[in-house]
Amino acid sequence: MLLAARVTHLWCYKCPLLTVSRRLSVKLNFSSLSESKVLNYVNEESDDDFLPWLEKKAGAEISHVLSIGNSAYGRSLFATRKIRAGDCILKVPYDAQLAPDNLLPEIKPWLGDEVGNVAKLAIVILVEQKMGQDSDWAPYISRLPLPGEMHNTIFWSEDELNMIYQSSLYQETVLKKVQIEKEFLAIKPALQHFPELFEGVTLKEFMHAHALVESRAWESTKGVSLIPFADFLNHDKVSEAIVIFDEDKQLSKVIADRNYAHSEEVFITYGKSPNAALMLDFGFAFPYNKHDEVQIQINIPHHDPLREMKLELLKEHHLPITKDDNGFKLSEDSYTIKEVRSARGKGTGLPQALHAFARVLCCTSTQELNDLAMEAAKNDGRLARRPLKNISQEILAHQILLSQITKLTEEYNASIESLEPINSPSTSERYSLRKQMARDLLTGELRVLKSASAWLKNYCESLTSRSRHRR
Repeated sequence: MLLAARVTHLWCYKCPLLTVSRRLSVKLNFSSLSESKVLNYVNEESDDDFLPWLEKKAGAEISHVLSIGNSAYGRSLFATRKIRAGDCILKVPYDAQLAPDNLLPEIKPWLGDEVGNVAKLAIVILVEQKMGQDSDWAPYISRLPLPGEMHNTIFWSEDELNMIYQSSLYQETVLKKVQIEKEFLAIKPALQHFPELFEGVTLKEFMHAHALVESRAWESTKGVSLIPFADFLNHDKVSEAIVIFDEDKQLSKVIADRNYAHSEEVFITYGKSPNAALMLDFGFAFPYNKHDEVQIQINIPHHDPLREMKLELLKEHHLPITKDDNGFKLSEDSYTIKEVRSARGKGTGLPQALHAFARVLCCTSTQELNDLAMEAAKNDGRLARRPLKNISQEILAHQILLSQITKLTEEYNASIESLEPINSPSTSERYSLRKQMARDLLTGELRVLKSASAWLKNYCESLTSRSRHRR
């Protein structure tokens, strides 16, 4: 039996019987989520026939405790009776799921090895969309979000993206769009060979299909799978429920992680991701996300006479190379900072590699660099793990970090202040939603920077005080 866990930046637990499936992305149409709560259940008449259609296609009951309705987040699933923690709330057989295996056999030979599972499943969606009501999957395909209903940052205009220019999410979005364009070029021979299926298909349409897969599919033994009905489940920050793949019974299921009352919306978790990842992959953000993080860059000045030696030393000791999930290099000198919970704590959130970088940066002689290398070799191999013996130099190293973070803090403050009030009458609803997402993103990353700044100030002050007492 295979266990499932969402694909976005998630851990993956494995044991002999279970494998965690991972959600590729999220599928909410709302930009900003609040805490889990009971929502008004509004059944859509147009959705009354969906579950019967799916159960007929599956040849089995999908769920006897859930029904489709509307919440503030769009199409959602609600309890039709009391649910207890541990109850199995839905089962979707593999035969009722869409996967790359659903590609028409005549198309497969035209796809090279560079075409991944996400792109292949996107092609499946394009084919089913082209068939319209003649598609066996029409009731499902017709319920997938339209481009205008999706808020993933790849759909943002340049003006909208400029709102998040301060965040690394801006560059990640640009790289994501480049990656999708490359995939479109890779599948173009197949599209051109079957004009009856793909005539007129544009990059924009492929990007939409690609985003649908990434925001709704789960990693599975088939590569990735779209699981109808299950993908109407929305994300909740406190939920621990996930999708489970049962290989023995050839189905996917969800086990409730808590009790639900009748008419209460039922949730699962999409994973512990920062707002930047949620916005890029899923199209929503939290007003407060404890998993927020900031990518910062700090460089060795080109005029530093020891620059090459320092770079070589850092490289030998595994200078962090930050990559996104698609293998695109973001920066060779980029470090991820998480929120430091206490200014007087041990600095959890500030990566050890960043401390090491600052200590190496402050070295002024080859002997100091050699001493750091020898110290690493004698201990656990990690470079500059311990504070520098010269307290003044240790203070200087962290003052450089503090200066960098202070500068970023000022820039983030300016970016947030530049956002006009969300309730401005001159903005459209979609623009307002995305502006709120930008505000949530920048505010969360600013909070992380301020926590790092507070810790660094306290650290430098404590070292300064210690130095004075020694005199």
